[in-house]
Amino acid sequence: MAGADGRRASGALETEIMAVLQRAGRPLSTAEVQGLLADELAYSTVVTILTRMHDKGLLVRAKAGRAFRYAPVSDEPGLVARRMHQALQERPDRHMVLARFVDTLSDQDERLLRDLLEGRPE
Repeated sequence: MAGADGRRASGALETEIMAVLQRAGRPLSTAEVQGLLADELAYSTVVTILTRMHDKGLLVRAKAGRAFRYAPVSDEPGLVARRMHQALQERPDRHMVLARFVDTLSDQDERLLRDLLEGRPE
């Protein structure tokens, strides 16, 4: 989604590409990803974003001829968990971040988290 200046919000293209790869359910080439995106993007732009996502650890890639095929390293819940973990790693005040997070949980989510921490199944 583009803003008033025609530019996408930070991470919007990564999110769109991740959705394409998850829907596909199989590794895709850059050309396949490009063809499935809503906007017409240059091939080089798609290569750049896929490479950056791979470098961030969001995608795995395998050589297929002279090109690569890309797939997500995890499903959507796994990717959200990964982002949460990365956000914690970037903060020197992890205790405060976790405390604020727990304060925002509903009673049901707090019980679920407590059960998960204590090793009880859902």
